[in-house]
Amino acid sequence: MANSLLNDPEILRELIMDHYQYPHNHKLTEDASYASVHMASDSCIDDITVQSKIEDGVIRDIRFDGVACTISTASTSMMTDLLKGKKVEEAKGIIDNYFGMIDAKEYDPDVLEEAVAFKNVYRQANRIKCATIGWKAISQMIDESEKES
Repeated sequence: MANSLLNDPEILRELIMDHYQYPHNHKLTEDASYASVHMASDSCIDDITVQSKIEDGVIRDIRFDGVACTISTASTSMMTDLLKGKKVEEAKGIIDNYFGMIDAKEYDPDVLEEAVAFKNVYRQANRIKCATIGWKAISQMIDESEKES
């Protein structure tokens, strides 16, 4: 995505709304080989379950479902697109970049693709949990997968 588009608030808002209205990978599976993490927020309606299938150091699939606000749904949807098919090491770098952006620290916007739509979330402390809930779930599953191998 061209950098000029990343600075257009209207485009960023449209990206977020599109992922909220039509979230990607928004269906859980009954497949027992998937790891599953339930996350809920005490300050918002966010109550989601994120599932992943991590095999041979690669995130083969990520999906989620539940009730969540616009920010949480959109950021988790973007996260599933961004991390699916990535090697765990690469995914961890993307996740670190995302949290760097959310914490208003240095980050690489090219690595985050559409997820840069959340670059201003740090200005709204009450939205940080919403923008990170799905990302925290996949981080936990990656950590658990590394302990198992």
